[in-house]
Amino acid sequence: MTLIRTVKPIISIMLSAVFMLTTISSVSARTSMVGTHEVIAEQQVSVDRESLKQMLGDQDVQNKLATMGVSPEQVEQRINSLTPSELASFNSQLNTAPSGAGVVGIIVLFLLVFILTDALCVTNIFNFVHCVR
Repeated sequence: MTLIRTVKPIISIMLSAVFMLTTISSVSARTSMVGTHEVIAEQQVSVDRESLKQMLGDQDVQNKLATMGVSPEQVEQRINSLTPSELASFNSQLNTAPSGAGVVGIIVLFLLVFILTDALCVTNIFNFVHCVR
């Protein structure tokens, strides 16, 4: 009986401390409403990336990139590293391009993206492009 009387206050103090700590940590967590435009923008980025990756599935595009020495894995890595604004700009250019020039336009656009990333020192694919740093 005396053991219970001595342990009871210690256990109650420890449980009170744990309760206070969990209460304090839960107060710091805050939530906010997510706007519809934010959800749509996030979904649009994933749709844009997937549409570009589907264009890479075209055999003519893969053959042309292979003749230039660029692997599809490098192109996919570049697509994944594009910002949402770059993706939107890229897709708007593709949508406004004439349908017959689509393959050539895609290849030229990819080459421009490769040259730009080489100039920004992100990659080193082309020897003729010098880093700006």
